[in-house]
Amino acid sequence: MFNKRINKWVKSFMTYMAVFIITLIILIVSIIFKVRSYGDKYILDLNDLPKNNDAIIVLGAGVRSDGTPSDILADRLETSIEAYNSGLGSTFILSGDHGREDYNEVGAMKKYILKNDIDEKIIFMDHAGFSTYDTMYRAKEIFKVDKAIIVTNEYHLPRALYIARKLGIDAYGIKSDKRQYQLMDSYKKRELLAQIKDFVYVNILKPEPKF
Repeated sequence: MFNKRINKWVKSFMTYMAVFIITLIILIVSIIFKVRSYGDKYILDLNDLPKNNDAIIVLGAGVRSDGTPSDILADRLETSIEAYNSGLGSTFILSGDHGREDYNEVGAMKKYILKNDIDEKIIFMDHAGFSTYDTMYRAKEIFKVDKAIIVTNEYHLPRALYIARKLGIDAYGIKSDKRQYQLMDSYKKRELLAQIKDFVYVNILKPEPKF
């Protein structure tokens, strides 16, 4: 009798766990699909993007040990310059990681931009761009951006646009992919987790950035 009760309890527990896991998987897949499908609508080619935006927001990436932008970051910057020269925005917001004295993404980004005869006065720097959510929050609340072009890689753009628009920025995106990049597979895997996290952030938790 006792063994029958144990077996019944185990079966019930396993059934509940199976239902929970299936429900969780469906929820995760639904969130990822929602973020991607929402953001994809606002990714356009250079010639199709709306002009006269408040800012061109460039999202940071790795910097080499000599202080120069990595390939992935250099291509984001090149794309942002193309966008600026096409009249898509009047200022740059360069957002990246400057959490240590010996590592400065935004400094490297600014140096790169200035080599292209662009006025330093229109370059604004977000030194605490540790996450895409933080960057978009400060773009809206600190830099007072209402309309923007976001420049980053294709895998990253849907989430960046989803966050920006949910925070009240009329944002469109342009892909910066100009070549093959190392570690792209790992970036894409991490992006799945980031999409879930930021969906929760913009729809439920709505935290303020630390900086």
